[in-house]
Amino acid sequence: MTQLKSEDKSFYESTLKEAKKKIEIIDASIEEELARVKEKINQLQEQKKAVRQIYDGACVILEAKNEFEEEEKSSV
Repeated sequence: MTQLKSEDKSFYESTLKEAKKKIEIIDASIEEELARVKEKINQLQEQKKAVRQIYDGACVILEAKNEFEEEEKSSV
């Protein structure tokens, strides 16, 4: 590789540092967004469990077919 002029070397070193900083900022943003999405998924799963218990109970009381149980059995 050819020798860089001092000013060119400074330019590329500065560019390298700035790009690294931006990558780190983006990585941090990705981690924050993933944490937010994971928390939302957990909340939705807990809501689903609660509603599913209500649904299962209503099926038992009404002696109705539980469509979710049938889907689970057929997917296993």
